[in-house]
Amino acid sequence: MRATVLHAPHDVRVEDRPKAALQQPTDAVIRTVATCVCGSDLWDYRGINAIDGPTPGGHEYVGIVEEVGSEVASIKPGQLVVGSFFASDNTCPNCENGYQTNCLHREFVGGCQAEYVRVPLADGTLVHVPGDVAEEHIPSLLACSEVMGTGWYAATAAQVKPGDTVAVVGDGAVGLCAVIAAKELGATRIIAMSRHTPRQQLARECGATDVVAERSDEGVARVKALTGGIGADAVLECVGSPESMRQALHSTRPGGNVGFVGVPHDVQLDGEELFFSHVALRGGPAPVRAFLPDLIERVLTGRINPGKVFDLELPLDQAAEGYRAMDERRAIKTLLRP
Repeated sequence: MRATVLHAPHDVRVEDRPKAALQQPTDAVIRTVATCVCGSDLWDYRGINAIDGPTPGGHEYVGIVEEVGSEVASIKPGQLVVGSFFASDNTCPNCENGYQTNCLHREFVGGCQAEYVRVPLADGTLVHVPGDVAEEHIPSLLACSEVMGTGWYAATAAQVKPGDTVAVVGDGAVGLCAVIAAKELGATRIIAMSRHTPRQQLARECGATDVVAERSDEGVARVKALTGGIGADAVLECVGSPESMRQALHSTRPGGNVGFVGVPHDVQLDGEELFFSHVALRGGPAPVRAFLPDLIERVLTGRINPGKVFDLELPLDQAAEGYRAMDERRAIKTLLRP
């Protein structure tokens, strides 16, 4: 099968690799309909995260079930399915508490920029998309496998509720999906923090009511100015840098909440500052599986269209250009067609 492999920083190749196959009786193998490049893939691509030898790429997928193991009961060959980037049994105590990315038996689902993908714990990980699905829904269903689910978690972790004022730090695919989530959860004012005109426009399409182009202290000051000097009820941190975390914390009102979903890199928090701020934090790897049934329904009924974050579509063989375009900020998110 054809699949992407990262050999070194900025060196992505599409190669012939052994076809994905069942390894455990709880596995499924899917034929990929669409996959994509994630912003978090760029940490490896840029050499910020070290890789130990050639590494298959990608962790987002929507596809048709090709084969299932002998112990798989609810997922059937021929079904269109979406799953999370972490496999989970969906039955352990952590899963039942809504944190499938901390499943006691979790396994990372990698190598998804490929024609076929092995998905462990198929019954607990995959969600069947019912009915005859229109082609126009495929990008949005793909978004649900990671960025929409992650944006949704940012909003639920920050306890966004009807009438809230929400600020979103980060204008990548996750940040834009967080805007969608905040709107769906009833926020009446949504401040998108972005200094890139195309992304500002897309944020407004997703539901942002205000745009703040400034960053750091200047960005915090603008949020405070828009909120009567107090700060936002909830701030959704979707980057993972020290600057973005500081901006999120300082933009939140006392008693407000930060939902942080950007993978942290060199982020350190001052305990005393946090203590006196009265700001609460919750985040981590998004438990996408918990949200998938609801998000899929919202996509199929037309309530949300997170697929609009894909502004570049390429065949899988051109994946290297998809990485370059995102690295150079010529694209927000690249969809790949095997």
